[in-house]
Amino acid sequence: MGETSLQRGATATAEGLRSNSGGWRSAFFIIGVEVAERFAYFGISSNLISYLTGPLRQSTVTAAENVNVWGGTATLLPLLGAVVADSFLGRYRTIIIASLIYILGLCLLTLTATLPSFKISACEDNEKPASCSPPRLQVVCFFFSLYLVAVGQAGHKPCVQAFGADQFDGEDPEESKAKSSFFNWWYFGTYVGIFVTLLIIVYVQDNLSWGLGFGIPCVVMVLALGIFLLRTRTYRFSIKKNEKSPFRRIGRVFIAAARNWKASSPTMANEDGHGNIHLEKSEQFKFLNKALLIPSGSNENYRECSVEEVEEAKAALRLIPIWTTSLVFAIVVAQSGTFFTKQGATMDRTILTFKIPAATLQAVISLTIILFIPVYDRVLVPAARLYTSKPSGISMLQRIGTGMFLSALSMTIAALVEKQRLKTAKEHGLIDHHSAEVPMSVWWLLPQYVLFGASDAFTMVGLQEFFYDQVPNDLRSVGLSLYLSIFGVGNLLSGLIISVVDRATSGNGGDSWFANDINRAHLDYFYSMLAGFNAVGLCGFICFAKHYVYYRRSVI
Repeated sequence: MGETSLQRGATATAEGLRSNSGGWRSAFFIIGVEVAERFAYFGISSNLISYLTGPLRQSTVTAAENVNVWGGTATLLPLLGAVVADSFLGRYRTIIIASLIYILGLCLLTLTATLPSFKISACEDNEKPASCSPPRLQVVCFFFSLYLVAVGQAGHKPCVQAFGADQFDGEDPEESKAKSSFFNWWYFGTYVGIFVTLLIIVYVQDNLSWGLGFGIPCVVMVLALGIFLLRTRTYRFSIKKNEKSPFRRIGRVFIAAARNWKASSPTMANEDGHGNIHLEKSEQFKFLNKALLIPSGSNENYRECSVEEVEEAKAALRLIPIWTTSLVFAIVVAQSGTFFTKQGATMDRTILTFKIPAATLQAVISLTIILFIPVYDRVLVPAARLYTSKPSGISMLQRIGTGMFLSALSMTIAALVEKQRLKTAKEHGLIDHHSAEVPMSVWWLLPQYVLFGASDAFTMVGLQEFFYDQVPNDLRSVGLSLYLSIFGVGNLLSGLIISVVDRATSGNGGDSWFANDINRAHLDYFYSMLAGFNAVGLCGFICFAKHYVYYRRSVI
């Protein structure tokens, strides 16, 4: 009877804390901070290739490689930021420090973009184009500022999303359902920020000033940090237990399994009483079960690995094939901000009487996501529940695979459209007139952008939820950084592929697939190759997904 009273008291206390903190009340403001960060990030990345080929006067290939390397670095560094947050500083402190670094980078970026440089018009008659390049110090400062932004994002990106999801109690049925919707609305919010960037900031950069175009995101980030700090009292903070680092726990399992590799008939360690651990899951990756064995001759101070620790290690191991097969999708994603933009720049971009900037075409992806996610969350998921009886409608891996299929379809259509664009340019004698406008409407690009947006809504959100859910609770920032690292490595691989293909196709005096005169290039071949890569990656993903065992039984 006394035990029941204590349980009721604990429940009442938990409900009191739940009613006064967290939930959508806090999550909406955290989503707002992410909207501002995406506004700032895409205010740089979406039109970066235009700045590099314009004011910095780099070649198309060099600029594309620089964009991919920077994008890859910016999405790989969150692994380091997440480790710092989960092991030392905590998510809240990491967000504040990272935001300050982010703002410093944006301030310096604005400063370097406003420094005086040689006018392009003065270079047109110059016999030595290299002498038209901006001062070397300005270029160095620009890239230093650019990578400082990447460092700021390293702590900001994984921690803000994990901190937002932490505002919902997974043990409470209602809040657990809300947490599933959180990832949809999180992605919806981020693309609202991206959409506004592509409509406003890109126009400012192309038509008014690059300094102003970089300065506005800086101001927005300052305001976002202020709002985040003002809402501190409403947040829920996860309390770190006095136990070993999750990295040490997982590493210890692999060491113990290796040490007991030759053990034949040892004593099995007892389960430590955690009700959420199920022994049947240990059937996969059986070699790690060796960590549960107590070696013969062990002294009384020997501490064996628990079932929970072994399951944590197995969960980490299961992520590797899903992470690897998602890389091809990430390589495809890298193209929307580089060659898609250069492709659209050559076409008729007049809508009514207004000529839209080429980078603004990426707004179609954002608009597709903004329109699709509410339909998915409020219509498709409830309809799917009727057939599958799953809370999320379809599983996370099914959602990811659907997006990969749409991505392959998008690249196939992109290749066909580019083939038609090249044919039109040839018919009108524009092969050696790269600055001339091809008489072909930019609306031809609409299908590939729409499919790109739909594939993002499926795969990106699915990957976010998957890597948040399928890691131990105290490694969720790391889990989300693993999701980001897919696109970091994807960007780097995209840059490597571009470099290799450029060298391979520009030999013997021929035109590269990425020739500066895009009317002599062959992006259609490149897109076809990526579509083939994507199809192979999808087949591998399906094979691994079929045999995947979810870390938590609550996930179906």
